Amino acid sequence: MRAQFVMSEIGVGLRRNLTMTFAVIISVALSLALFGGSLLMRDQVSNMKGYWYDKVNVSIYLCNKSDAEATSGGACSKGAVTPEQKQALQAELKGMDLVQSVRYESADEAFKHYQEQYGHTALAASITPDQMQESLRVKLDRPEKYKVITTSFTGRDGVQSVSDQNTEMDNLFRYLGYLNWAALGIMLIMLIVALLLIVNTVRVSAFSRRRETGIMRLVGASGFYIQVPFIMEAAVAGLIGAVFACAMLASGQYFVIDHGLGLREKMELIKFVGWDAVLTKLPLVLVIGVLMPSMAAFIALRKYLKV
Repeated sequence: MRAQFVMSEIGVGLRRNLTMTFAVIISVALSLALFGGSLLMRDQVSNMKGYWYDKVNVSIYLCNKSDAEATSGGACSKGAVTPEQKQALQAELKGMDLVQSVRYESADEAFKHYQEQYGHTALAASITPDQMQESLRVKLDRPEKYKVITTSFTGRDGVQSVSDQNTEMDNLFRYLGYLNWAALGIMLIMLIVALLLIVNTVRVSAFSRRRETGIMRLVGASGFYIQVPFIMEAAVAGLIGAVFACAMLASGQYFVIDHGLGLREKMELIKFVGWDAVLTKLPLVLVIGVLMPSMAAFIALRKYLKV
C-alpha cells in the first residue's frame, strides 16, 4: 500500500505541475545531450590526433640553385645543398631515437608529384624540375615530438625550410577544443536553468500539497516518507529528459555520421567515433539524469518542506 501511495502521489504531482515538469524534461534533455556531445567530441579529437599524427611526416626542404640565386642573406644564401650536407643531415636524422625512418625525395620525384596534383593548372606549365626542391621525409616514432626536428634543423646549412603539417593539425585541434568548451559552457547554462526549474517545481508542488503533508505529519509519517514523492517526481522527470538526451545522441550518430548525411562516407579522411563510444556514454547520461534532479529536489525540500 505504501509503494502504491507513493506512486500515486508521484503521478498526481507530475500532472498537477505539467507545464513546469515539461520544462524540466526539455532542459534536462538539452543539457545532458550537450554533456554527452562534449564527451563524444573529446573522444573524436583524441581519435583524430592518433590518426593524423601517425600519418603526418616532417619534411626538410633542401636548398637548390634557384633558392640560392633568389635569396641574399636568407636560409640559402650559402648556396645549394651539397652531397656532403645531405649525407650529414640524413646520418644525424637516422641517429635520433624519435626518428622511425628517413626517405629522400629527389627534385625529379617532387616534380612528378607536383604534376600529379597540379598538372591541370596554368601555373604547372611554368614549373621545371630544376625549380623543385629536394627533401627529406621524416617519419617519427612519437609524432607529437615534431618540434624537436623543427628546432634542430631550421637554419642549418643547405636547409631551405622545415615543414611540419602537425602545426596545422594543432591549430585544428585547438579550434575543436574551443568548440568543446563552448558546448560545455552552454551545457552548464542549461544545467543551471534545469536546476532552477526543478527547485521551483518542488516549491510549487510542496505548496500545493501542504494540506496533505500536514495530515501526514499528524498521523506520524516520517520526514523521509513525506519527501519521497517529491524526490521521485524530480527523478522521473530527469529520467525522461535523460532518455530524450540518449535518443538525441543515438540519432545524431545514426543520421549524421552513419546514415542520412553520411559524414563517415563523405569525409573519409576523418576517423569518426563509432557506436562503442556512444553506447559507453548513455549509461552515464541516464545516471546523471536521475541523480541530478533528485539531489536538487532533496536540497530544495530542506527549505520549502519542513518535516
